[in-house]
Amino acid sequence: MTQAPLRCKDLAISDSGFVFDPVSGTVFTVNSTGRAILTVLKKGATNSEILRALSLEFDVRENDVERDIGEFLDILRGHRFLQSDEN
Repeated sequence: MTQAPLRCKDLAISDSGFVFDPVSGTVFTVNSTGRAILTVLKKGATNSEILRALSLEFDVRENDVERDIGEFLDILRGHRFLQSDEN
């Protein structure tokens, strides 16, 4: 299932993990994993595409990062960057 970005596509993300939301003016930082997730989300990636991208980028098994991705997506939903009913 494709993620349904609300403001996620509008986020500006620096290489260092600095994130700017032009809608609210909010700024925050993410680690390299969060930056990788946001980068693929901006492209409209599905959950399985996110898993695949992170497992390739960080050379880990998909099972090892699945929970971390889920937790990060929950945080994004809580801040209304993603639809709350998406998986």
